[in-house]
Amino acid sequence: RRQKRTPRRRSSLCVENTQLALSHNTTMKNQLCLAVLLSASSIARGFTTQRPFPLVPAIVRRNSPQDLVSKATEDSEDKDDEIERLRSMAAKLRAEAANLEYEQQQAVAVAAEKAFNKFDTNKDGEISLAELKAGLEKEFKTELSDKRVNQLMEDFDKSGDGALQLDEFVNLDIMRNRLDSLAREEKALANEKAKAAQMEEEAVKLLQAQLDMINDRAPTNREKILSCLPYLFPLLDGLQFGRSLVLENLDNPIAVVAALVYALYRAVPFGGMIAFFSLSFLSNNTSINRLIRYNMQQAIYLDIALFFPGLLGALISLISPTAIPPALGELGSQGLFLIMLGAIGYSCVSSLLGKEPNKLPLISQAVDSRMPSIEMFDGEGRFIPRNEREKDDKKNGEE
Repeated sequence: RRQKRTPRRRSSLCVENTQLALSHNTTMKNQLCLAVLLSASSIARGFTTQRPFPLVPAIVRRNSPQDLVSKATEDSEDKDDEIERLRSMAAKLRAEAANLEYEQQQAVAVAAEKAFNKFDTNKDGEISLAELKAGLEKEFKTELSDKRVNQLMEDFDKSGDGALQLDEFVNLDIMRNRLDSLAREEKALANEKAKAAQMEEEAVKLLQAQLDMINDRAPTNREKILSCLPYLFPLLDGLQFGRSLVLENLDNPIAVVAALVYALYRAVPFGGMIAFFSLSFLSNNTSINRLIRYNMQQAIYLDIALFFPGLLGALISLISPTAIPPALGELGSQGLFLIMLGAIGYSCVSSLLGKEPNKLPLISQAVDSRMPSIEMFDGEGRFIPRNEREKDDKKNGEE
């Protein structure tokens, strides 16, 4: 009986265990559902309250330090492998470039040797200047000047023996480029010379225009003679100081002519004033040759120089008539007259020779300061009188 009850009891125990398991599974399912609902409600509260939540998955955030170290090690190994691969590729490229360069050098050497043998017509192992010129003209089918060929020889003849050996010979492309460079240099030099010649021609034209403006050309023979006439003005005014000499030599035809001219000059009312203003006006007319205008100015200054001794003598005679003895006064007048004759004689002789009489002390310097010259033109060719230039220089100095 006990043996019969045992299987039945066992089956009932199995049923109880199965029910307990089912009830346990149901409880677990309920718990899981409750957990899901709680998590969903918490997520919903997070969105409504705008709280930040991590965007990285939990599995990433929960990586252990060992995983991070392992991953970094793997990345470093990958980078090392990439660097090694790039280094090997670079070494391979360098080797290929070296081989290519070597092949090119060999090809250039072969071509140069072939061209050298072609230029070396007498087969003496070197290329002379004549052989170089003939070979280049044959290869380039053009005529070359000796100057270019000589320059080419100087450029490539390193030994300086006047010939090219095989180690000095270069390929035809290099020679062509050098010849083209020489042609460009010659062309540039020719252009510079042409520009310099043009500038020089323009400068000559400008100078000629300036000379024409101030009439500073060489005087003609007629102008040389006319340039002496202005000195009649100081001569006639100076005869009053040489009156005694003229009266003592009336038997001399020159003295007689001088006395007659002086009498006619004094007979003209305001003759001296008319002569002064006439010479002053004509001396500013640039259509008259410079030599004539120069002598006009110098004649005016000589006449002014005669005015001061006469004024001084008149003042002394007015203050004390007996202060100067008559003999001494006459001697001084004759000396002054002779000095004036010497100045006029020098000026006339120099003018007849076509030279400016600019050696009179003080007087010639005053005349030079009034005469227009090339220095009165500015860089643009405009004429600026001396007084205006001095004003501009003074103004620039003050600034």
